[in-house]
Amino acid sequence: MNVLIVGLGLIGGSYAKGLTKASYNVYGSDINIESINYAKENGFIIDGSVDPEEYIKKCELIVIGLYPTQIIPFIEKYQHLFNENQIITDVCGIKSSVVYEATKKALPALYCGSHPMAGREKVGVKYASELIFKNTNFLITPIENTKKRAIDVIEKMALDLGFGRIHSISPEHHDKMIAYTSQLTHAIAVSLVDSETAVDVTSFIGDSYRDLTRIAMINEKLWSELFMDNKKFLIEEINKFEAQLTRMKNDLENNDYDDLKAMFIESKARREVM
Repeated sequence: MNVLIVGLGLIGGSYAKGLTKASYNVYGSDINIESINYAKENGFIIDGSVDPEEYIKKCELIVIGLYPTQIIPFIEKYQHLFNENQIITDVCGIKSSVVYEATKKALPALYCGSHPMAGREKVGVKYASELIFKNTNFLITPIENTKKRAIDVIEKMALDLGFGRIHSISPEHHDKMIAYTSQLTHAIAVSLVDSETAVDVTSFIGDSYRDLTRIAMINEKLWSELFMDNKKFLIEEINKFEAQLTRMKNDLENNDYDDLKAMFIESKARREVM
């Protein structure tokens, strides 16, 4: 199968590398010619260009690895080149604000959203690795009129990339759950790091701090878009987190040893079954 990866960043580059190893014919496009050259020189792609027009015409599968606000403009710009035999998907971390409009505007191509639950704290194609997908979750977000053929192609792609668990869910359910499992955790990590005002904490950092704050090394443009586009669900999750943190603070202020211990028991039990 001929595949075009639009956006050769960390995830797009990892798709390109993994799908090439799985014997797909992979082409790439990126606004940064250096990313294209790196991907080509390292065998991630057969060929690539800043303008993807040539490859859109020849590829049966198009994976859009752009920032959320860039997806619809890309589809609008190149829609005249799409055909009914093409499947288009994305790697975007939010879905409701993208999938419905993209599905309509991508016609006659078939659009179906998807989300690889994988990543690193590094940015760019030079850090791409297909190993980040191994045994991780992959989410497909079809809507009412999504064709089964599109879902099947995307599911096979995910299996070929090495994902361990593939789930199909609605865009709304995706956004609600991602607000908790991904966006809230990033919000906590960023807030924790930004709350420390000491000049030097390096000598006091252990594994717990390193593990919890690794994801605070964040792509500020991407995550600002993700947070803003999903703010309804994220605010709900922040409110629930604040309630638990307030409960803990009250336990400390009131010397409530029993309730504090109950919180620890509950968290341990919940985490053990994840």
